[in-house]
Amino acid sequence: MHGAWRSIEQGGLRSAGRRHASGEAGRARGRHSAAFLSETPRELAAAQSEFVDGATLRTIVVMWCNVQTVGVAGRRVGSRARSPARTAAGSTVGELPRVRDRLGASSGSHSARGGRTRRVTSAEDFAMNADALRNVLIGVIAALVGVLLLFAGFLVRVITEPSSATVASPAATSVASPQQENVNVSGATVDEILRILREDFVEPDRVNSKYLYEGAINGLFQALGDPHSTYIDPQTYAISRDDFSGSFQGIGATVSQQGRFVVIVRPLSGTPAEAAGLKAGDVILAVDGENAEGWTVQQAVLKIRGRRGTRVELKVRHTDGREETLSIVRDEIQVASVSADPPGGALKDGKGNAVTDLAYLRIRTITRNTPKEIQEAVKAAEQAGKKGLIIDVRSNPGGLLQETTQLTDMFLEAGTMLVQVDRNGRERVANATPGQVTKLPIVIVQDELSASGAELFAAALQENGRAMVVGSKSLGKGTVNHVRELSNGGAVYVSIARWLTPKRNLIEGKGVQPDVAVQLTVEDIEAQRDVAMFRAIDVLREQIAMGQHRIPVKAAG
Repeated sequence: MHGAWRSIEQGGLRSAGRRHASGEAGRARGRHSAAFLSETPRELAAAQSEFVDGATLRTIVVMWCNVQTVGVAGRRVGSRARSPARTAAGSTVGELPRVRDRLGASSGSHSARGGRTRRVTSAEDFAMNADALRNVLIGVIAALVGVLLLFAGFLVRVITEPSSATVASPAATSVASPQQENVNVSGATVDEILRILREDFVEPDRVNSKYLYEGAINGLFQALGDPHSTYIDPQTYAISRDDFSGSFQGIGATVSQQGRFVVIVRPLSGTPAEAAGLKAGDVILAVDGENAEGWTVQQAVLKIRGRRGTRVELKVRHTDGREETLSIVRDEIQVASVSADPPGGALKDGKGNAVTDLAYLRIRTITRNTPKEIQEAVKAAEQAGKKGLIIDVRSNPGGLLQETTQLTDMFLEAGTMLVQVDRNGRERVANATPGQVTKLPIVIVQDELSASGAELFAAALQENGRAMVVGSKSLGKGTVNHVRELSNGGAVYVSIARWLTPKRNLIEGKGVQPDVAVQLTVEDIEAQRDVAMFRAIDVLREQIAMGQHRIPVKAAG
C-alpha cells in the first residue's frame, strides 16, 4: 500500500532499485534510498550471523501452498471487474487484514500472526496450485544451478511497508515444458542437489548455504510472477517494522546512499540530530569508531539507531570539507505522516500569487496516526476559514490497510470505499459509514509514484463524486499483502487478494486515472514549476465558485 520512494522524508527503509511495478516510475524510484534511524530489536543482535536454511526454504514452500495468494483469483478479476456487481445487498467487510505495502502496505507489521490460512478445496484450484508448485520447484533448482554457473550472488529482495517495506523488481513467470511437467521435484531433491554440490563442485567455497538458499527462495518468488510477493531478510525486516508506527527511537535523521558512503539527507526538526549540528549533505565516516566506508543504508541504520537515552558517536565530513565527531543521545522521535507545509514553503498559484483561501495537506504515508493527524489538520483549516482542501498524495507509497479505510471513510457520507477479491474470487465490500470530517470541496494531487493505499484513497473519493483527482496516472499497485514472520527473523510478504475501486475497476497494473491530467515538461522541471499544484488550485477554485464538489473539466497538457 506502499522514490525516492522519491521523498526521502518518508519513514522506513528505501532501498535503491526498489520497485512496485515495472516502468519508468521504478527507475525514478531506484535513484535514492533512505531510512529512518530507529531502535534495534533485541532479536537482531546477531542478525549478521543469521542465514537462510533448508527449514526456512521448506517453510516458505508450505506457505506458498497454504496462504491465500491471488494466483487463481487474479485470472478472474479482470472479467469480474467488467461485469455487473454480484455482491449480496448489504454485504460489508469485517476487519480487513493489516498489510505492509510501500508500500505499503503496505501493512500491519504483525498482521502475519492474525491471518488464518485456507487450503484450496476445488479440484480445479488444486490442480492449478499443484502445477504451479511443480513449476516453482523447477525454478528453485534452476536458481541453484544458475548460482554456480554464473558465479553470481543473489540479492535478497526486500520490503518496507510495511511499502515501507521494499518490493522486488517483477520477474517473468516460469513456464514448464511438457518434459518438465513429468519431472518429480521435491524438497528432498533440492537437499540432494545441495549435498552433491558440496561434495563435488570444483570451487567448494562457492557452495555457501546462505547464498544458495537465498537464491533458491528468490527463484521461488520469481516463479510466482508477482512483483509484490517477496522474501525479507532479517536485517531489512527489523528496519521495516518501524515504518508505520509513527515513531521510532534514534537520533532523528534521514539518510541515503551516495557512492561508498551513507549521507545525511536531513535532520528532522526538533530532534537530537538537529541539536547536535548534523546538516544535509554530511557524510558519515564512522560510527562509534568503526569505519563506515562501504556500508549500506541498512548497515548504517542498524549501527546508529538504538534505545532512547543511549549515546552514539558519529564522525562526519561536512559539506565544507571539515571533519567532526558528534556525540548524540538517542531519543523517541515522533514522525508526522501529514504536513500542512506546501512545496517551497508557501502555497502559490501559477502567477506567483499567495494562496490564502485554500488549505494544503500532504499525506506522506499512511500510518497508525494518519487518521488522527488528518482530523486535526482539517479542523485547523476550517477554523482558519479555508474554503477548500488540496490533499497531496504524490510519492505516497500507501501504508496500513485499516488506517487507509478509516482515512477514506472520514471524507465519505456513504457509498462503497473498496472491493477486495480473494484467491477464490470471493468479494468483500467495505462501505462508508455516515459522518464526514468536513464538507469542504477537495482536490487530490497524485503522480506516478502514488501507490497502493494512496490509490485506494484517491479512487474512492473520485468515484464517489467527493473529490477531483489532478496529476498523472498513479502507479497501479492493487494487491492486499500479508506479512508472515519466519523463524530466522525474516519474513515473507505475500499477495493474498486484489483491490477493485468502488466501480470495480482494477488498480493492479492500471493505476488511477486523474480527472485532470497534467504533464510535467523539462522546462517546468528546470524552472521548478509545480504545474500540477497550479492546476489543482485552479480546479478547486472553480469547484468553490460553482458550489460543487466535482465539476467536469477537460484534461490539461
